[in-house]
Amino acid sequence: MTLQELVNQAASLYSDRKAVWFDECNGKSPASYTYATVVKLAVELTTFLQKHCDQQGKCEIGLYCYPGINLPSWILGILQVPAAYSPIDPDAPPMLSTYFMKKSNLQYVLVENDKINKFRMSHVSYFNHNSSTIEHIGLTLFQMSSSNTGLNSQVDNVTSKCEPSKAMANLQPGYTIHPDQTEVKTSEGTYMDVGQKRSLAYVLHTSGTTGIPKIVRVPHKCIVPNIQHLKSIFEITRDDLLFLASPLTFDPSVVELFVALTSGASILIVPNTIKMVPVELSAALFHHHHVTVLQATPTLLRRFGAHIIKSTVLSANTSLRVLALGGEAFPVVNLVKSWKHKENKTSIFNLYGITEVSSWATCYKIPEEVFTDDFRTDFHIHLGSPLLGTKVEVRDANGSAVLEGEGQIFIGGEERICFLDDEVTVPLGTMRETGDFVRVQNAKFFFLGRKDNQIKRHGKRFNIECLQQAAEDLCQVEACAVTWYQQEKLILFVVPKDDLEEKEVVKELQKCLPAYAVPDELVLIKALPLTSHVVPVAVRNRTLTSARERSDLEGKVDISELNKIYQNHLNSRRRDSKLSGAEELWERLQYLWKSALGLLGDSPGISKDAVFLHSGGDSLKALRFYDEIEMLVGKVVPGLLEVILSHSIEEVYRHILKILFPDEDQLMTYDNAVKRKLSGNSGEEFHGKYIKLKSERGLEVTSGLISFIALSRGNHFFPMNFTKTFMQPNNTVQVGVELLQQPSFLHLVTPGIMKSHAQGYEMEDSILTVTNKANKTDCGSVQDIHAECSHVTTAELALCIRWKSNTRKCVDASPLVIIPSNEEVSASVYVGSHSHAMQAIDLDLGEIKWEKNLGDRIESSACISKCGNFIVVGCYDGLVYVLQSSDGEIHWTFVTEDSVKSSAVVDPSSGLVYIGSHDQHVYSLDIYKKACMWKLHCEGGAVFSSPCLSSLPHHLYVATLGGLLLAVNPKAIW
Repeated sequence: MTLQELVNQAASLYSDRKAVWFDECNGKSPASYTYATVVKLAVELTTFLQKHCDQQGKCEIGLYCYPGINLPSWILGILQVPAAYSPIDPDAPPMLSTYFMKKSNLQYVLVENDKINKFRMSHVSYFNHNSSTIEHIGLTLFQMSSSNTGLNSQVDNVTSKCEPSKAMANLQPGYTIHPDQTEVKTSEGTYMDVGQKRSLAYVLHTSGTTGIPKIVRVPHKCIVPNIQHLKSIFEITRDDLLFLASPLTFDPSVVELFVALTSGASILIVPNTIKMVPVELSAALFHHHHVTVLQATPTLLRRFGAHIIKSTVLSANTSLRVLALGGEAFPVVNLVKSWKHKENKTSIFNLYGITEVSSWATCYKIPEEVFTDDFRTDFHIHLGSPLLGTKVEVRDANGSAVLEGEGQIFIGGEERICFLDDEVTVPLGTMRETGDFVRVQNAKFFFLGRKDNQIKRHGKRFNIECLQQAAEDLCQVEACAVTWYQQEKLILFVVPKDDLEEKEVVKELQKCLPAYAVPDELVLIKALPLTSHVVPVAVRNRTLTSARERSDLEGKVDISELNKIYQNHLNSRRRDSKLSGAEELWERLQYLWKSALGLLGDSPGISKDAVFLHSGGDSLKALRFYDEIEMLVGKVVPGLLEVILSHSIEEVYRHILKILFPDEDQLMTYDNAVKRKLSGNSGEEFHGKYIKLKSERGLEVTSGLISFIALSRGNHFFPMNFTKTFMQPNNTVQVGVELLQQPSFLHLVTPGIMKSHAQGYEMEDSILTVTNKANKTDCGSVQDIHAECSHVTTAELALCIRWKSNTRKCVDASPLVIIPSNEEVSASVYVGSHSHAMQAIDLDLGEIKWEKNLGDRIESSACISKCGNFIVVGCYDGLVYVLQSSDGEIHWTFVTEDSVKSSAVVDPSSGLVYIGSHDQHVYSLDIYKKACMWKLHCEGGAVFSSPCLSSLPHHLYVATLGGLLLAVNPKAIW
């Protein structure tokens, strides 16, 4: 059975039903075709191609287009020739497109009529324009030119950059390759032949496990089982509407199209620009249309933003029946649970697969009970069961099967076979290595990640060496190295030759690399830092100019040192970009806007209604613009990316203002401010174009900060950010000073838990009174506590387990309890484990609010920042992590030179964080500037203990494993 035969069967049953919808989301009515129309147009294209294309041997036809109303007819028309279709992205770098077309040996390319000029400009002289054009179908046929030496040289150029040696990693025992021929022979005698007529369905290009661009030829026998099995799993009916979420060059698009068109269901297509605007996309999918099945990467889902996911995608009354997430690691269960309304009935699936064995290999339906409130919190999503005809194995480094433990996953099957690059025959049952590692437990596969130089960025997988090789080939580059900084930003470090223009380097890279491989930032350095291995004398005094030359030396590029260089670079930029006020913010924002869009120079001013994506931006440029803004303001701006993608520059500006200047002290434009009634004693001051607004409510906490009580190891109470109007100055302990002798203080200064945890205490006019007991001896004794709490019955004091949380391994770190003054915010417990997991747990309910996996085991107890927005914790991987207390996202990491077992302490006056490391240093960190203010060598011996801070005298006490106790004046060092 072939894909086209399955579609024609469905069309014969549902000829009058809608097969495809195309909505430009421009206010006009969407276009639609019935199954009968789709098949009719496909037959016309098939007849045209059979007349104009030489079909001797296998036939592969390129399709250079954007998704539109005719797309299903175009694909079906090519398949019926019979031929395989090969999608070509008009937005891809021309050099790469040319390489893939030549590597695929495409003799014919169908070009969308309104893309003809673009195609000609990109591939001039390589293809001849066929005089025959089907106007009403919207395609023009181009044929490979007989004289294409220029094309061959360009392909060789790309090959030399990205294919330094022939990849043979996927070949199985039984293959033999002869140097004078490309055919792959097998001693087994049973194999699949790429030349078999009607064999191939489509041809894709991808990056393989070595970073070499691969051609993947997919037979019908490989993909049809995927379509049939997923139709059954998703229970697809003719009433379903599926969304074409994936680009045509990404093989899940085949599943989306043919699961719909072989079932009598409909497929919804929208322009690529709409996919990048979350608000417009959600409106198209769930308001204008009612999509029932969505297959997407977690990145695409997250792009909607938490608000849209909760209110629309996974709401109680959503139209979405099936959500299938694949292509990336499945999100943390608690995150998905937070997105999903309690009454939502959407079935959620985890898909896993690789393009080399197109398309999906395994599927797992997440049980509904996982999302209930009382379900255990330590549940991990596995990859599920193999799909029809698919075989999945896990092997160790020696190639032996792994039944329990960790290993690399291999995928294949008798007929689940694709042809890679120049493969002509492949043995039936071939297994392809994935480069992905899993943990096998009770016959289930749990994804661990990749253990090579490959990264997955913006939904695309590629090897960072490809970027390095492309950069090294530029004449302006003496040497270079690439880092994947904090698994978030791709940084290219360059040792320049003579005068180097950074913009020119980026432009050159954009010509030969796909958008997802272009670095986020280029940093110029004088020399590449190497590890401490000895460099031979012959090369010690000259710069190393190539990756191969560097690898021949014992010393390797020191990645940790590069990360430090980049961190210092960020700190320097933050110091140089302090804002003087809202007016400067507006000016700098316009500059960053123009810079991100490449509009600097004599470009006109920016309209306040300008939208980034409508002004020439794309998702990658939006991410860079987002990074530059956060660099400018020196802090995280929640929700900023969604505003950039969906709203005008003025709304971006207002969103940032709201973060920089909270309600108590915000700046507003004059046009908005004059609507407020101004009086002579209003307390509001007019400053040029802006008015400074004073808060009209009584202060209870320090402006802009969160008030809270922290309870950590050793019964250490730490009250923070209460103002004098909240705490009586004459009879309370000074804010920020440790309350070592006042066990009842916790009850008295936390109004948020007054009703449930501290009944019997009195509040007068919302101002808490704490009696100073400094004249008492041993005020923390059992007798004193009993006297103060005599109203509590014995039964209420009985010990019992209220809840417990499974961290999966040893817990050496003491928990940190944070109780906010705001009674609407629940108290939290933060604790780390040897499992690498850091958990935030609701103190009352025992529910996990979030869980974050760090780089190694955690023995450091967390501490809370002065503002209450961050927790700081050390890790065995040598990093100090600063996590957002609300969701666990990484705000900053600081690199030390050894394990960090010490627990941090925060200075309540300056907000600085002090922490020790096994590298024998204690560090002073400004987590807001993301900078190390100073580090002090402790004269021998690792720092394992937690530093202790005293206010009077202002000393930091640090003990070492070498037997020393140091008393340090932090201000004197700083």
